[in-house]
Amino acid sequence: MPDEIHPLVKLLCEDRRYKLEAYQFVRAGLTYAQDDLGLGNESSAVEERHEGRPLKHVTGQDLCHALRQFAHEQFGLLARHVLASWGIQATSDFGEIVYNLIKIGEMTKSEEDRREDFDKVFDFEQALVKDFVIASKSE
Repeated sequence: MPDEIHPLVKLLCEDRRYKLEAYQFVRAGLTYAQDDLGLGNESSAVEERHEGRPLKHVTGQDLCHALRQFAHEQFGLLARHVLASWGIQATSDFGEIVYNLIKIGEMTKSEEDRREDFDKVFDFEQALVKDFVIASKSE
């Protein structure tokens, strides 16, 4: 058995506000934002690559909106309840999760990024419940 504990495991022990699923959701949501929604600008640093492709920078506000859309696609009208069960109650929680992942080297940030970029991007009740629309696949 390895002597070293994975940084995410340490993080989950140190900061118990969010469940593992919250971190997995935000990481998957970043990939969704970059690959499915085409968000982000390619990093100018050639050495910055992830899984063989250039890193793309997504702003905090853009990531919040992408996570809202990702939550709707993944969980439908239950999105707010699912996120809440993982400790996510507001867009500021997305920021806390992202900055925790930055702290352990699982995500990166630009010089311009700030934790506050995630604050009050949208109201969860409005965006995840009241604005939810059931759309057919053909739309």
